[in-house]
Amino acid sequence: MRLWVLAIGSKMPTWVETGVAEYTARMPPQLRVEWRALPLARRGRSGDPARWRREEGERILAATPDGAERVALEVAGKRLDSEALAQRIDTWFAGGRDVALWIGGPDGLDPALQPDWRWSLSPLTLAHPVVRVVLAEQLYRAWSIQARLPYHRGGEE
Repeated sequence: MRLWVLAIGSKMPTWVETGVAEYTARMPPQLRVEWRALPLARRGRSGDPARWRREEGERILAATPDGAERVALEVAGKRLDSEALAQRIDTWFAGGRDVALWIGGPDGLDPALQPDWRWSLSPLTLAHPVVRVVLAEQLYRAWSIQARLPYHRGGEE
């Protein structure tokens, strides 16, 4: 099983790349996380966010593996604590399907996208670079809960 993180925006600061790489490297081989940065729609003077979201939505769909469960990360999505996320990951793992986690661009996700469910990392609006680091850490935390590692209790391994 793989978790695919499909995120609009490809030029991330070094601290984002470092944080994502750190937590991704900690994941076990049987639960691989693949990060795919997708290009932003070209923004011009026309100021058409609906068109930009539509173009980015098409890129997300094209990058989503066939048969994968589709999860949109959105402020208005379902909030999970770390233990509930651990249970969700366990369910995904047991089902054997890949999971595609969608992160939209600065204008959000195209409303025409049809995810299987919507997940909120926080009721706060987070900058897209921050979302990537928080997501990477929470995926690792959830896995560490399932694996009964001390990390999730605040200790480092």
